Amino acid sequence: MNRIIVPPLLGLLATLLAACSGEEPAVVAPEVYVAEVVQKDVPVYMEVVGQTRGSQDVDIRARVEGFLDSIDFSEGSYVHEGDLLYQIDPKPLEAALAQAKGKLATSQARLDQATVTVNRMKPLADQQAVSLQELDNALANQHAARAEVDAGKAAVEKAELDLGYTTIKSPIDGIVGITEVKAGNLVGSGESTLLTTVSTVDPVLFRGGISEADYLRMSRNIDVRRGSRDGKNVEVHLLLADGTEFPHTGTFEAIERAVDPTTGTLSLQVSFPNPERLLRPGQYGRIRFASEIRKGAVLVLQRAVQELQDRFNVMVVGPDNKVSMRSVKVGPRVGDLWVIDEGLKPGEKVVVEGLQRLRDGMTVTAVPVDMGSPDRPAAIGEEGK
Repeated sequence: MNRIIVPPLLGLLATLLAACSGEEPAVVAPEVYVAEVVQKDVPVYMEVVGQTRGSQDVDIRARVEGFLDSIDFSEGSYVHEGDLLYQIDPKPLEAALAQAKGKLATSQARLDQATVTVNRMKPLADQQAVSLQELDNALANQHAARAEVDAGKAAVEKAELDLGYTTIKSPIDGIVGITEVKAGNLVGSGESTLLTTVSTVDPVLFRGGISEADYLRMSRNIDVRRGSRDGKNVEVHLLLADGTEFPHTGTFEAIERAVDPTTGTLSLQVSFPNPERLLRPGQYGRIRFASEIRKGAVLVLQRAVQELQDRFNVMVVGPDNKVSMRSVKVGPRVGDLWVIDEGLKPGEKVVVEGLQRLRDGMTVTAVPVDMGSPDRPAAIGEEGK
């Protein structure tokens, strides 16, 4: 019966035959994939974690005491400036207004009577038909009546103002929150009760904290007040909680005036257009922007760099196809590339695959691979992978 000789047996036979003939078996240099070190101007990106907020967040409060008659909006809906939100029972304040008007009318009648008395007594005083004391008393009564009228007018104005506060309208266009009170509740008792909040969400603001070191690096390269670098706007991208990127780019608005002593950070504020109203106040996310442009950066693929106990090494393939391990000093990561600050020169070749089986001085067969374009910006969330 014929048998099939499997390949391992064939290899063993070939080795035995070579040994019997006195020949050394040929050593095949292992294949490794190498990429050439390149030098380019590349953007260095910074990421900041933070939270969104409305460009205007207005607390709606009850400014007068009363029972809430009605809630006239749908919670979480979009409202316009002047839309009715709440109605407080106006009857007690209507009665207070009527009472203030009655007091004003009484004061006005007293003033009219005092004025008539003064007008009658002045010619009599000139003829010495009445004493000056009587005229002075009449003038004093007139002044007191006029003061009562002024106080009455102020009371009427206040009563009208309070009555106006029973109708609560939205002061801005925006999204209204969930109501904090229900119809029938007593509001404004002792203090202004928070009813709800209205937020303007187009544009929406993003606020996060950056360290002092990041602030210094950033401020040397970006004019934050204008949100520009070299006269061009710096685009800010936003990654949302579900991992997707917000479709609109933002612009810098401001940096806090002082460092927070409890965290050692400064607040950075960015404005994003939000016409679809996708973003709501309080959402978490992270922004990403090019904090600087690194001129003449030396770049290698990240997978070419080995990290061991805070030391970074690469395997360099020389002109004689021999590999040597070299320590390097790394800079920031840019997409799937790594900036090398020290240890490599443009044009050198580094191993990107097959690192585990190599040792210093080994001869290899180098297979070149394309490192890709260092100008390609990494998608947000991709950097550092």
